[in-house]
Amino acid sequence: MEKPKVLIVEDSAFMRKLITGFLTEDQSFNVIGYARNGKDAIEKIKVLQPDVVTLDIEMPIMDGLEALKIIMNECPLPVIMLSSSTQSGADHTVLAMQYGAFDFIAKPSGSISLDLHKVKDELKEKITAASKAKLSRFQKNLAITKQKMSESVICSNIELENNRHIVPKSFNRNSEKVIAIGTSTGGPRALQSVLTNLPGTIDAPIVIVQHMPAGFTKSLANRLDALSAITVKEAENDEALHKGTAYIAPGGYHFKVVQKGKTLVAKLSQEDAVNGHRPSADVLFESISVLEEHSVICVIMTGMGNDGSKGLIALKKQRPTVSIAESEETSIVFGMPRAAIATNLVDDVENVGNIARAIVKYC
Repeated sequence: MEKPKVLIVEDSAFMRKLITGFLTEDQSFNVIGYARNGKDAIEKIKVLQPDVVTLDIEMPIMDGLEALKIIMNECPLPVIMLSSSTQSGADHTVLAMQYGAFDFIAKPSGSISLDLHKVKDELKEKITAASKAKLSRFQKNLAITKQKMSESVICSNIELENNRHIVPKSFNRNSEKVIAIGTSTGGPRALQSVLTNLPGTIDAPIVIVQHMPAGFTKSLANRLDALSAITVKEAENDEALHKGTAYIAPGGYHFKVVQKGKTLVAKLSQEDAVNGHRPSADVLFESISVLEEHSVICVIMTGMGNDGSKGLIALKKQRPTVSIAESEETSIVFGMPRAAIATNLVDDVENVGNIARAIVKYC
């Protein structure tokens, strides 16, 4: 199999050397070139035609955000952003994801991260995933055109034959409802497509797991809140959950929903990661499965792995639940939706642009 061709865009010679060492130590990647700023990157992409680009945000002459917009317009390909975890770095990263970046890596300690080895495996995993993705041009309205990824999904415990005994409980549109969403790679754009198309009067709280590290989910929530008719915020421990508001799990925290009388309340914890994630969609969905009286609209969108499928099974066993999975056609990574569909418990498979309408249909 041909090694993925990678272009490293980074103004620091030290960081270029460090990243190159990570990618070439096991001969899994072919680093075909370097660029020191965004302008240089655009020129190198057109000549070298890499499979994946790693792109620093803070660079002279042309920064990573400006370069990304041009790349996605003129020569779209998978781009992984390298970002500091400062507040401005988080804000820039959220913008980058909405401009079309495939994913991002948070530098552990700023622009020159001597401890970048802490995210070495994550960087290699995301470059591998990106090299398998077929990204097309992103429209200004963030509609995602046909993108596919071949991914091996480990879902032996959630396959069709193991769920034939589950008889889904009847969904009641007139009952109290919770909308629960799980997503990962490609999720920020997918969430924007969904949340900005929901009416502000939607008759349910919306609880969300988006796989992101600590420090980034607040910026994502603020950005989506500014664009949406509903309120969007980062969830806080012990806060009551209100209809017409979307709550995003903070990076580094599991998000559970508990019931106190008639009120639903957010519970955050730093218990062990599940499926390699904290927050985990499985943890969120399983907490909702034991609520009283509520029906559930469960949505699983683009992302690597199978997080959310075990939780979907629990929901279908214990609560009246309708489930929606994002289609392969619009998923950046068809891992989490594929695993959900494999349970044979998904009611609707929808392109991302139709998911908001499908949610409203059940409300």
